[in-house]
Amino acid sequence: MAAAEAAAVVLSSSLKPDSAPVPESAGTAAATAPTSSAMAAAAALAAAARTGSEATVSKPALATKLLSLSGVFAVHKPKGPTSAELLNRLKEKLLAEAGMPSSEWTKRKKQTLKIGHGGTLDSAARGVLVVGIGRGTKMLTSMLSGSKRYVATGELGKATDTLDSTGKVTEEKPYDKITQEDIEGILQKFTGNIMQVPPLYSALKKDGQRLSTLMKRGDVVEAKPARPVTVYSLSLQKFQPPFFTLDVECGGGFYIRSLVSDIGKELSSCANVLELTRTKQGPFTLEEHALPEDRWTIDDIAQSLEQCSSLLPAELALKKSKPEESNEQVLSCEYITLNETKGEDDVIKTL
Repeated sequence: MAAAEAAAVVLSSSLKPDSAPVPESAGTAAATAPTSSAMAAAAALAAAARTGSEATVSKPALATKLLSLSGVFAVHKPKGPTSAELLNRLKEKLLAEAGMPSSEWTKRKKQTLKIGHGGTLDSAARGVLVVGIGRGTKMLTSMLSGSKRYVATGELGKATDTLDSTGKVTEEKPYDKITQEDIEGILQKFTGNIMQVPPLYSALKKDGQRLSTLMKRGDVVEAKPARPVTVYSLSLQKFQPPFFTLDVECGGGFYIRSLVSDIGKELSSCANVLELTRTKQGPFTLEEHALPEDRWTIDDIAQSLEQCSSLLPAELALKKSKPEESNEQVLSCEYITLNETKGEDDVIKTL
């Protein structure tokens, strides 16, 4: 499970608005400023309540409001789905709520809903996943390079090919003589500016393909060279052999799986990650800011965008950062039509 397997994904969906014109600025205004489209949506909903015609007016109004959303917020990713699968689920829920697509809508105009995440969490991990919507997708690069906090439970005595519990056991070593003091005594070696070798099963790429994809295919893959990473704090929270729990705050590009594996080796044993939870990413915390799936609604996200805007530097909304050169830190853009059929535009492009 990577602490920062950072291939951010941006999903753009071709939306077909209702016959009522949608302002061209929709989806581009910052979440911190009121927009004409958002005001129009609110007015339409109010009018519907007065006239009793909500059933026919609310969907176009919600669509307008959805297209006007812009900024950065956080969701709670559970164990199971990949980050990309979760993002697609979020997109589908929002489109369904807004009534997109609809056979009643015309093809007179196209609008685009952009939504993406910054900082991949593996399928076996849970926790904070930062999401950008509208112009907020341009802010995701800063999420990739910012600090993150994790609670990780490792298991001594077993090594796997993926460095976590989902992989095949490749080695077993005794651990019965390892004490809590032994673990605490070596943590300083993994704190500060250190060098780390990324796992073979990762989002890093070789010849345009993820290393994890090549490994699953059975290709021979060489380990990437060690690279500089930063660990701001590292502490042992619990030790009940063979399990140990760490609290880790680190910078971008850091892999918790590699850390746990390296700790096992330093103790003359081996180890893999059993559980991983990201409790914080940048200013977003799991307890305070991450929306559970039952709150993935247009109104809840609009509210969250307004609240979360105060967590970000004022200049960030206007900053148009360029992606990092590192493969795991580029923003990709995937164009997917509403019916999910593949066309000429359905390709992965690097911004």
